[in-house]
Amino acid sequence: MEDKLIVQKNFKYLLFGLIAIGIVSMVAGFILNPERAWANYLLNNYYFVSLAVGAAFFSAIQYITQSGWSAAFKRVPEAMASYIPIAAVFFLLMYFGMHTLFHWSHEGITATDELIAHKAPYLNVPFFFVRLILFFGLWIIMVRLLRRASIKEDEEGGRSWFYKSEKYSKIFIFIIAISFTLFAFDNLMSLEPHWFSALFAAKSFIAAFLHASTVITFIVIVLHKIGHFTMLNRSHLHDFSRYIFMLAIIWGYFNFAEFMIIWYGNIPEETFFFVKRSHGAFNVLFYANIVINW
Repeated sequence: MEDKLIVQKNFKYLLFGLIAIGIVSMVAGFILNPERAWANYLLNNYYFVSLAVGAAFFSAIQYITQSGWSAAFKRVPEAMASYIPIAAVFFLLMYFGMHTLFHWSHEGITATDELIAHKAPYLNVPFFFVRLILFFGLWIIMVRLLRRASIKEDEEGGRSWFYKSEKYSKIFIFIIAISFTLFAFDNLMSLEPHWFSALFAAKSFIAAFLHASTVITFIVIVLHKIGHFTMLNRSHLHDFSRYIFMLAIIWGYFNFAEFMIIWYGNIPEETFFFVKRSHGAFNVLFYANIVINW
């Protein structure tokens, strides 16, 4: 018998209330300060889709490594990954804020900016959305294939559907590695089109995997506390913590390596990104970043 989560009415009302507050705040933001509102819109969309893609990657890794310990909790990352189609709609709506967010999207910018003109075959609005649709299309297809195989595995038993999931996962991790790298370039790095960093994409990908693993662990623990996942034990928590610790170390390495190489090279095309963030309003967050994320 499947263990279904029953959400209490009071909690539902709380969630609906928070959603209403969020919608009102967003509308007010677009009216009062559109530039700041669009920045928040992009930041929040990217963060939540990174959790969804990271959760899908987590599921794929479990199949590839043939891990047995995580099978009892696989519905959690699958549920997180189901957000991807919704995120696709939100990202497509970003079309209306392109000129506010992305300097390179302004008409005529290539005539006065040689570097952006050089990147124009890649950084242009039509191709940006072609890539966006392609990325989300691939993610949605692969997530649905894995979800379908996962359900069939539970319904029919045996190993055939597990092996199909393993095969899909081996394809999926390569799709994610390439597509999410370009996705991070497009939606974050191109906010500073004059900036160069060879490690930004790798750092973004590791961050997505780390944050998703942490959220999966948190959800599993919370559900265990309210009576679900009764099989959760210390060994499971150790396995979850190993993922988080490993990814935190890797993220810290990439974060420091990116900063150290750029600082040591002292090339203006690279250093200005960190100079802007280590002074002024973002000074505290810049230095606290390593502690907050690690």
